[in-house]
Amino acid sequence: MELRSVADGVYACIQPDRGWGWSNSGFVARDGGLVVDTLMDVAHTRRMLALYAGVLAGEPRRLVNTHHNADHCWGNQLLSDAEIYGHRFCAEAMTRDLKPQQLQAALGSPDLPPGLRWFADDVSEFDFSDVEVTPPNRLVDDAGLTLDLGGRALEIVYVGPAHTGGDLIVHLPEDGVVFAGDVLFQHCTPIGWEGTTERWAQALERIAALEPHVIVPGHGEPCGPEGALELRDYLRYVFAEARRFHEMEVPAEEAARRIDLGPYARWTQPERLVFNVERAYRELRGGSWDETIDAMPLFEAAVRLRRHWETRDGAPAPASTS
Repeated sequence: MELRSVADGVYACIQPDRGWGWSNSGFVARDGGLVVDTLMDVAHTRRMLALYAGVLAGEPRRLVNTHHNADHCWGNQLLSDAEIYGHRFCAEAMTRDLKPQQLQAALGSPDLPPGLRWFADDVSEFDFSDVEVTPPNRLVDDAGLTLDLGGRALEIVYVGPAHTGGDLIVHLPEDGVVFAGDVLFQHCTPIGWEGTTERWAQALERIAALEPHVIVPGHGEPCGPEGALELRDYLRYVFAEARRFHEMEVPAEEAARRIDLGPYARWTQPERLVFNVERAYRELRGGSWDETIDAMPLFEAAVRLRRHWETRDGAPAPASTS
C-alpha cells in the first residue's frame, strides 16, 4: 500500500494488482478531507486512513463511493460520521448484496469449487468478519454534484450504468485529476457486472475528454487519457468478437476460448474474458442492462479457460495472478 501525490493536496492510495479485491483509493487533503472509496475490509482501510492522516490530521469529513463493489466500500464504517456520497443504485445494491459474514463463512469451507477457490486465494489476506456495511447517506442523482473544497471545485459525475449501475467518477478540474473507480481498470482485465458495453465505452471517452493529467483507476497504476481509451478499445474489440461468434451460434464459453486477445493477454487475469463475453451475449440476445447475473458458473468457466490456455501452451496463462 503506497501513498502517492498526484497533484497539490491530492493523493492516491495504490495497492499492487494482486487480483480480486486489491483496489485503489483517493484523498483530497482540503476542507477537512475527502476520501474516494474505502477498501475491501476494515484492517486495510484503517491502514489507508493512517496514510491519509499523515498529510491531513483528523477524520475526513467526506467520502465518495464510486460504486457498490465490496473492495470499494467495505471499510466505510470507519467513516460513518462523515458525509458519504454515492449514487442511489450504489446505496440500494450495498443493502441487498451478499453480506460480509456470509462471504467469510463461504470462503472458510474446506471444499471450495475451483471458481470460488480462485477468488478465495486472491482475497485470503482480507478479514470480513467485522465489516458492517455502511451505505451512502448523501445520494447523488444522475445529474451529479459539485462540491467546494477550500475554494476549489470537486465534481462528482455519474457515468453509469457502465461497470455497475451506480458508477461515479470524481473530477478535480483545476488539478487535472480524475478518480475513475472501476470505470477504469488499468492493464487489469475488467468485468462488467451491469450496464452495457457501449455505455461503458462512452464513459471512458467522457473521462478522456476531460483531458486530465492523471487518472487514478480502481485497479492498476495511474495513467493518462490513453489508459481510458485503451480500455475502451478492449471492450469494443471483445464485443465485436463476441458478436461474430454469437452470430455463428457458438456458446459463450467456447467463444472466449476462440478469441485472440493479442496484446490484452498480457493484462492481469485475462481469463476474466468469460465475464465480458457473457455480458456481450446478454446484450446481443436483448437482455436488460440490470439483468441478474449468476456469477458462480462464470467463475468456474474462467478457471476452465485458464486451464485450457495452460494445456494448449504448456505454461501458465499470461499475467494470471492465481
